[in-house]
Amino acid sequence: MIDTSLGIQFLGEVIGTAVLVLLGGGVVAGVSLKFSKAENTGWVLVALAWGFAVTMGVYVSGYMSMAHLNPAVTLGMALAGTFPWNYVLPYILAQFIGAFIGATLVWLHYYPHWKATEDKATKLGVFSTAPAIRHYTSNVFGEALGTFMLVFGLMSLGANKFSDGLNPIVVGILIIAIGMSLGGTTGYAINPARDLGPRIAHFIWPIAGKGGSDWSYSWVPVIGPFLGGALGALSYNAIINKDFGMWFWLVLVLFVLVLIFSMMLDKKKQLV
Repeated sequence: MIDTSLGIQFLGEVIGTAVLVLLGGGVVAGVSLKFSKAENTGWVLVALAWGFAVTMGVYVSGYMSMAHLNPAVTLGMALAGTFPWNYVLPYILAQFIGAFIGATLVWLHYYPHWKATEDKATKLGVFSTAPAIRHYTSNVFGEALGTFMLVFGLMSLGANKFSDGLNPIVVGILIIAIGMSLGGTTGYAINPARDLGPRIAHFIWPIAGKGGSDWSYSWVPVIGPFLGGALGALSYNAIINKDFGMWFWLVLVLFVLVLIFSMMLDKKKQLV
């Protein structure tokens, strides 16, 4: 645990998550919005830039906080016993605030481009994720799997020794790998704050020509990452430390129940 006050750690998580969303959401805006000089430069640029965004978010906050920048990471670390529970809610609140601020800055930076862009889904896609094919069961599974790999990977990286200052770069590489390999199905939120914070900003701010904020899907990039991150941390403990505690089985059962609920939604959608 870093040796700073809770207030400083709160500020660090706000700033780090704001930088993450500003740079990550910024590249999506650049690639998607009309008349941007980066328009149509594609998925590879997006995946690379999100990795760089996470790296920079960690660098600007890592001397103030633990630089989780992700509620799923914070919860997973707490469940694994490597992060104090009394810091969980402040960290998560800070991350959501930071994500909202970052998304707001993206809106302001690209201000004239929103009016120039007609497609409403494209505008929403700058702020939040959407599935390539809306199938709740696979969408939840995909978000959970991506976040599982993120948290399991972070804990594995923590067991390795890197030169001072190198760890954020390796974390960024992990994000790039997840985005390029698993991100094509849902847009890989793998972070509840990164999706819900900007989605709220999309809902609140008077963005020119915007449509709805797709609240019917909004639970997927929140619940999926929370469950996947928790399973990633608890699975690391189970494999490495042989710790199959109560939390592991509870989260696993909850994950199965959410998948069953998702299957019911998919069946209901087919009948409509």
